[in-house]
Amino acid sequence: MISNAVLKDTVAGLKNITKTDFTVVSPDGKVLITTLEDPKVDVAEVQLFTDSAADVQEVKGSLYLKVMDEYQEEYVVVLDADVENAVMIGKLVVFQLEGLLVAYREHYDKENFIKNLLLDNLLLVDISNRAKKMHIRPDKRRVVFILESEQSKDYSTLEAVKENFMKSENDFVTAIDERSIITIKELNENDGPEELRAIGQSIIDAVGKEENDNMHVAYGSIIKELKDVSRSYKEARMALDVGKIFFGDQDIIAYSQLGIGRLIYQLPIPLCKMFIREIFGDKGPETFDQETFDTINKFFENSLNVSETSRQLYIHRNTLVYRLDKLQKNANLDLRVFDDAITFKIALMVVQYMKYMETLEY
Repeated sequence: MISNAVLKDTVAGLKNITKTDFTVVSPDGKVLITTLEDPKVDVAEVQLFTDSAADVQEVKGSLYLKVMDEYQEEYVVVLDADVENAVMIGKLVVFQLEGLLVAYREHYDKENFIKNLLLDNLLLVDISNRAKKMHIRPDKRRVVFILESEQSKDYSTLEAVKENFMKSENDFVTAIDERSIITIKELNENDGPEELRAIGQSIIDAVGKEENDNMHVAYGSIIKELKDVSRSYKEARMALDVGKIFFGDQDIIAYSQLGIGRLIYQLPIPLCKMFIREIFGDKGPETFDQETFDTINKFFENSLNVSETSRQLYIHRNTLVYRLDKLQKNANLDLRVFDDAITFKIALMVVQYMKYMETLEY
């Protein structure tokens, strides 16, 4: 059914064109939209007309016309039968409303199809058949983007994204919850990581990020078949969740950049606690001071290069070696040894993951 706002605007526009007042009622005689201050609608006559086989009928000075949605009466148009060219004007109104009904039905069907596709609620044969009916190419390169904000998104936000990303008939924008807007973007053959990140930025730009709005865009892997849209969506959803833990300072997060964070995110908390106890014993990373953390992070940033790390920290090489020796004594891990460095890095990420999960419990 057409929304009341669109129906009202359409009726107003048709009155301006035809210079004629008319009323749109439901099949049971309820007035929906009218251009008259006091419409006179005989409910009984409308119901009798709806039940009849006629499409157009004049009764007691009023002209009735049926508006059909496929084979179902959706509306009845009522106007004064004495108006010049009343039948032609009535049929013009009916034609316009039936065209809107077709457009709305196609839009709803496509929107419903896309949502079920994202949520993996369709059989393969249904995907193929329905895509063919809706003229959706099944073999295009696509990727799913999710825009999420801590602030609830309103209708205008969704429309802003649609305006920018539904210029192609193979691009789709929808909302599954109050905080997320999903974009399924068709890609060119040569589009790669740089183009995907640019699309993610354009989504943020379309909405307009406010200063205190913790907004993120995440996207999954590129898929080549329509049936794999749900996989790209799940990957984008995971990228959002994992990104909040390990890439909180980034507005745009790709599933492909999650690395080992993706594995840690799927670990059960009891296993994480056991792992941390085995690595650190009673002295967990929370006992380290800020200087130690700064040293560790800078050492990892410089690929375990002692000289470059000491230079960037503005300390003597021997001072850095002393700090690393002290850390080795406390944690029994030597960050200058690759295997120990990997273990330590994973341990820090596990602790970060555990802290994030604790915040979700409160």
